[in-house]
Amino acid sequence: MQYGAYSTDSLMTITNRPDLVFESGEGSWLTDHRGKRYLDFIQGWAVNCLGHCPPEITAALTAQAGKLLNPSPAFYNGPMVELAGLLTANSCFDRVFFANTGAEANEGAIKLARKWGQLNREGAFEIITFGHSFHGRTLATMSASGKAGWDTLFAPQVSGFPKAVYNDIASVEALIGPKTVAVMLEPVQGEGGVIPADLDFLMALRALTEQRGILLIVDEVQTGVGRTGKLFAHEHAGIAPDIMTLGKGIGGGVPLAALLAREAICCFVPGDQGGTYNGNPLMAAVGVAVVKRMLEAGFLADVAAKGQYLSQRA
Repeated sequence: MQYGAYSTDSLMTITNRPDLVFESGEGSWLTDHRGKRYLDFIQGWAVNCLGHCPPEITAALTAQAGKLLNPSPAFYNGPMVELAGLLTANSCFDRVFFANTGAEANEGAIKLARKWGQLNREGAFEIITFGHSFHGRTLATMSASGKAGWDTLFAPQVSGFPKAVYNDIASVEALIGPKTVAVMLEPVQGEGGVIPADLDFLMALRALTEQRGILLIVDEVQTGVGRTGKLFAHEHAGIAPDIMTLGKGIGGGVPLAALLAREAICCFVPGDQGGTYNGNPLMAAVGVAVVKRMLEAGFLADVAAKGQYLSQRA
């Protein structure tokens, strides 16, 4: 397809795109290069939690772009500190590592759990995950995922991710052994078909992992930041996981993700983990704007009410 002086053939093929180019968006609507408008139910693959080009994000980007773009993650910056403080103040976690994508955050969670296993469980490294799960597109996160066909797509896989049956606590218990360091799951499986974890299953999983001395990791890349009417989906079960990952909604449309953990789990030392843009102030400023909007009085209650309405009308 020709677009102005350029051709779409210059882009590497990774998906089958229709012959249109989106040029603008507002709220729930997108407009293409011919001026045709579309009601957008995709919202950037569950990313635009406040819609297209919300004023909060526009203002945050504009203001921060005139101050500081990227001082290096070797230094503190204001938005980084503020966003970390907002997240820890409104969760059960004590520390935050910022990343760019959910896959990167999940990769960090895998590293953190394995490092903790080296220090606390005689080198245990296996992380039990679930069939039909989705945790990202790096080699390790693809290996952790239970998506059909991914075990051969870029073989060999990264080892250490035995698969349990979602919502079946007995299948999890049967896989726990001396090499097990953690259990990792999505509170609602996304690509698996939008399958919620039973609240009783989440509570049983927390009790089992505590009893066996292993970690519980919740991948809230899709479910976190207001998607289920709570700030984080695991809150519906009243549990406190050891590690949580966020992505997608936390940036409201910009590349931002986060790895959160309880203090007792935070065993990285300088050099173990990093990234060129982790805690980038431009992206973190957007995250601050998004989280503050979520925390406004009545916002999450409205999300829950609309969800209930839609489920009843379906």
